[in-house]
Amino acid sequence: MKSNTGEEPPASLVYIEYINNTQLWRCVMENQTRIVEVKELAEMTLAYVRYVGPYKGDGQLFERLYKQLFQWAGPRNLINFPATKSIIVYHDNPEVTEDEKLRVSVCITVPSDTAVEGEVGKLLIPAGRYALARFELGEKEYQEAWDWVFGAWLPESGYLPDDRPSFEMYHNDPNTHCEGKAIVDICIPVKPV
Repeated sequence: MKSNTGEEPPASLVYIEYINNTQLWRCVMENQTRIVEVKELAEMTLAYVRYVGPYKGDGQLFERLYKQLFQWAGPRNLINFPATKSIIVYHDNPEVTEDEKLRVSVCITVPSDTAVEGEVGKLLIPAGRYALARFELGEKEYQEAWDWVFGAWLPESGYLPDDRPSFEMYHNDPNTHCEGKAIVDICIPVKPV
């Protein structure tokens, strides 16, 4: 499709807004608008169930881990959506770590004084500046989304990854979405180049 001047539009367009110390990036690529918000996040205390091993594309694994976490958290009155955040933390880079050694934690936010036991642990997500890229994803679309954040957005952003965990923050139950998709923020800790 040509513009009003008869020229082909650029392959991608980027709009950046600055609102209250937050950067909001609107990236239009291949007729899709992707939004990345760069902002400060407060420290979060998480209760988690961890898995070590291959996890890519294994939706049943994540359902099983969440079920285990919710069975622990429910009787302790720790589930209060939307105030309770559902988070998955990826501790290792799958491009450099062997599949059998990959660590992933399925988490919910909890008060900092929450006692944990057994297979449920507790960890902190440090406060700091994060890039939050919002997506609606089907089970097989996660890798493409992560690849876009690290391969397309990050190199052009003026930021580098910082030494804090990357994670996914979920905003819905995919089972209630009309297309079975998760509304998720891919959260990358960042620092200026």
